[in-house]
Amino acid sequence: MALAYQIHTHFPRLEIILHFTCRDRNLMGLQSDLLGAHALGLRNILALTGDPPSLGDYPNATAVFDTDAPGLMRIVHRMNQGTDLAGTSIGAATNFAVGCGVNPTADDLDAEIEYVKRKLEAEPHFVMTQPVYELDCWKRFVDRLRGITQVPILIGILPLQSFRHADFLHNEVPGITVPDWIRGRMHEAGNEGQRVGVELARTLLAECKGMANGVYLMPSFGRFENCLEVLEGHS
Repeated sequence: MALAYQIHTHFPRLEIILHFTCRDRNLMGLQSDLLGAHALGLRNILALTGDPPSLGDYPNATAVFDTDAPGLMRIVHRMNQGTDLAGTSIGAATNFAVGCGVNPTADDLDAEIEYVKRKLEAEPHFVMTQPVYELDCWKRFVDRLRGITQVPILIGILPLQSFRHADFLHNEVPGITVPDWIRGRMHEAGNEGQRVGVELARTLLAECKGMANGVYLMPSFGRFENCLEVLEGHS
C-alpha cells in the first residue's frame, strides 16, 4: 500500500492496482486497511486469498484467512454501499473497483473453473490471470468461460530470462506453469535466454490480441526493460 501510494503521488494520472491478500489480516484489519487505502486515493483492488506461509521464506509464520478472495470482494462491495461487513455505516460510500485472479494453466481446470464461478458470483469488475505462456492454453480457458461472464479479462505475461528462470517458475512458484516446449526453447537458447524470452512473450502478445480486454506485463529481477522490449511494435 505504501508503494502504491508513492506511485500514485508521483504519477497521479496512472491507475494503480493494489494487490490485497486475506492471508495476513483478520476481518477488522482487512476493512481498516481498505478504508486507509481509499483515504490515500487508491481506488483499484485486486482481491487475492494469498498463498500459505509454508510456501514462502517464513514457513513458521501464522496465516489468518478469515475470508478468501470472493469474501474480500463482497466486503469491498459492502463498503461501496457505505457499510462494513457487519452492516455498520462507515460514514460515506467508498468508490473501489475490485478484481480477482484466475489461473488458466491450472492442472485441474475443472476445479479452477468452479472456483472462478465462485469469484464471479462476488461480482468483480475485472479479472487478471496468472502468467500465460502459450495460446492453446488460453484458448481452452476462454472456451470454458464463454457464456459465463462478460467481465473484462487481462492476460498476464511474464517474460522469461533463462532456462533456470523458467524451471524455477514452473517448479517453485504456485500457480505458474511453463509448458515443456517453452522450457525446451529456453534450454536451447543458452546465453540468449533473455532475448528468446522476450521473443516468446512478444509472439504471445500478438497472438492473443482480440482474445482478451487487455494485457499486463510482469518484469522479473527488476528488469523492466524486458517488458518495454515486448511492447515494441505493439499498440
